[in-house]
Amino acid sequence: MRYVFPPAPPVSLPVAGSDASFPVRRVYCVGQNYADHAAEMGADGRNPPFFFSKPTDALVPGGGDVPFPPATSNLQHEVELVVALTGGGADVEPSRALEWVYGYAVGLDLTRRDLQLAAKEKGQPWDMGKGFDHSAPITAIQPVSSVGHPARGTIWLKVNGQPRQHGDLEQMSWKVAEVIAKLSTYVALAPGDLIFTGTPAGVSKIVRGDVLEAGVTGVGELTVRLI
Repeated sequence: MRYVFPPAPPVSLPVAGSDASFPVRRVYCVGQNYADHAAEMGADGRNPPFFFSKPTDALVPGGGDVPFPPATSNLQHEVELVVALTGGGADVEPSRALEWVYGYAVGLDLTRRDLQLAAKEKGQPWDMGKGFDHSAPITAIQPVSSVGHPARGTIWLKVNGQPRQHGDLEQMSWKVAEVIAKLSTYVALAPGDLIFTGTPAGVSKIVRGDVLEAGVTGVGELTVRLI
């Protein structure tokens, strides 16, 4: 096949303890999947999960130095457990959903909150608030064979050494299997899909020069410096 110009290289993530790479197909995110975060964003109760996407090239494998994005005066952090799939399909049964999980990672859903809130007020899409360049730093994937299926454990984030977010995976309003099943009623899931599963309370503004440290017990830790 002859292309007009060379295609971009495929996006992939390292697999912990292996020389293999995990090819990424799509990146999905769950909104307000912890009750305390939903409350700080003005929602209440256990509402049905809702979803949005980030482009695959928004991923920043391994974290490190991340450029501060343009067009925002209110960049915020959200630490999340990320699910990596090697199967799926449409209308997946919750009882079988975990069969399609290859592994887990720790990710940051960086958010231009001012742009997101302005879009919400006008009923417009969130894309420019959520799907900008370098908006998804992420660790290597830990295979299920190494970490199992984490259902509880601390999820946390510090900014310049100061705690900002602290929760537990068991506080998820919708568990991983439920998230996979519900998402599969909207789109057919496939090998290579990632799902960011939501963040606990404590999201706050970050600025150039800030160092973010984040982690999920038993899964990994991630460090990012905004430059």
